[in-house]
Amino acid sequence: MLQRALIVDDEPDIRELLEITLARMQLETRSARNLAEACEWLARERFDLCLTDMRLPDGSGLDLVQRIQQQYPHLPVAMITAYGSLDLAINALKAGAFDFLTKPVDLARLRELVGSALRLHASPSSAPQMPRLLGEAPPMQALRGQIAKLARSQAPVYISGESGTGKELVARLIHAQGPRAAAAFVPVNCGAIPSELMESEFFGHRKGSFTGALEDKPGLFRAADGGTLFLDEVADLPLPMQVKLLRAIQEKAVRSIGGQQEVAVDVRLLCATHKDLAGEVAAGRFRQDLYYRLNVIELRVPPLRERREDIALLAEHCLQRLAAASTSAPARLTPEALARLQGYRFPGNVRELENMLERAHTLCEGARIEAADLRLEEPGVACAGAPLATPDNLEEYLERIERQAILQSLEETRWNRTAAAQRLGLSFRSMRYRLKKLGID
Repeated sequence: MLQRALIVDDEPDIRELLEITLARMQLETRSARNLAEACEWLARERFDLCLTDMRLPDGSGLDLVQRIQQQYPHLPVAMITAYGSLDLAINALKAGAFDFLTKPVDLARLRELVGSALRLHASPSSAPQMPRLLGEAPPMQALRGQIAKLARSQAPVYISGESGTGKELVARLIHAQGPRAAAAFVPVNCGAIPSELMESEFFGHRKGSFTGALEDKPGLFRAADGGTLFLDEVADLPLPMQVKLLRAIQEKAVRSIGGQQEVAVDVRLLCATHKDLAGEVAAGRFRQDLYYRLNVIELRVPPLRERREDIALLAEHCLQRLAAASTSAPARLTPEALARLQGYRFPGNVRELENMLERAHTLCEGARIEAADLRLEEPGVACAGAPLATPDNLEEYLERIERQAILQSLEETRWNRTAAAQRLGLSFRSMRYRLKKLGID
């Protein structure tokens, strides 16, 4: 059975161009000149895709997008806007549009968009195994619903949340549940790339374009072509790189270092940071125009303290995984240990819980994790607001705090020592000395 598309535009030439192009892609088409005709077609027939102009004689394409969202939520709708009307296109994405095209219509871009939209109807069994987002607390149930909705769109998403909440996992789920699931998901930690290498990492380079460029390199954008590029810790991008990233997003094309021509790329952008991105804009450290491009839709990941009822489930899953890795019987938390975990604030969120349980799993006697094995009473780890005990040995006390700060910074930068040193305001030589002194490998 042929798939069917609804075309809504008051210009006969545009309608004819779209009809011919979609017919060559083996799609049946129906055409409407205005909002009223479009609503009549929607009431009579089932469609797999809708393409609508922004300006219609009897209303706005936004009205149609909103109606489809309410009455036909599984129908992807793409907006066609005049060139330069990016603000209108962003409004359409926020209203629930799948994607947008600009006039004059680029046929190659149109075919890409149609292909992505139709893949939404593909069988989920053909997609790779999806990661799991554990938790039954109301904030997590709401988050799963938002992920499912955003996966059907091509809008850029800004994933906000504290360190350790699972922002990359959320990005992977958005990718895995969407039409790009079979293509590449390319994550990059923006804070872990030295500034002098950023342009080459993102856009690639040609052999011989600079000292050390011994072969062609495609870059992250081209590696993610057809898929998703996830920019983690995007607030750490230096301002010069923000300008270049903005152009790549606007033009949907990149030019490698030493290259003569731009290469078109079809990439969905997701980004995340534990920082307040709006605050970074206000402080002048992040470009406002780039912020609006990346933050079309914001998705907040709740901290662990807002879903304490999930701690038992997360802990059990983590201990099962640790047992499988060590081929031993799973350790169990005593009721006292679980109560201590549920009363702790977890500034490091799920990542801190996992690290804490891994340590306790190693230290515990037998298969029981006691409250003492969690070591929650250690200075620098205690619940915020709790008074600190007077240390018996000041040097050891300060060393424990220093160790914790360095380990946390290393975890947040995926053990990139240069990036961790920058976060802590240390030189690389000083960082190397401290790691050796503390016995951190």
